[in-house]
Amino acid sequence: MKIVKVPGKNNQHKVRIYALSTCAWCKLTKKFLKAEGVEYEYVDVDLCDEKDHEEIARDIRKRGGSLNYPTIIIDDNVLITGFRREDIREALKI
Repeated sequence: MKIVKVPGKNNQHKVRIYALSTCAWCKLTKKFLKAEGVEYEYVDVDLCDEKDHEEIARDIRKRGGSLNYPTIIIDDNVLITGFRREDIREALKI
């Protein structure tokens, strides 16, 4: 699985995004986090092989999420589905 790490000055939280490479909401989420200086990592699910795709689906489902993108996981315990700016701000305290 190709995980891309995006550096940022705000690295107090572990942030992972499961995204689609062609998704406008996913791109907005990445742009928002970068503009806020948040360090994060992302996986473009549509560019993964089938094995990785299944692993990602299991990870999202075990956390109570649905297979919609973007799926943002913060500190391994907060799951946000979709580009929900205020929910992201609240979870990251920004």
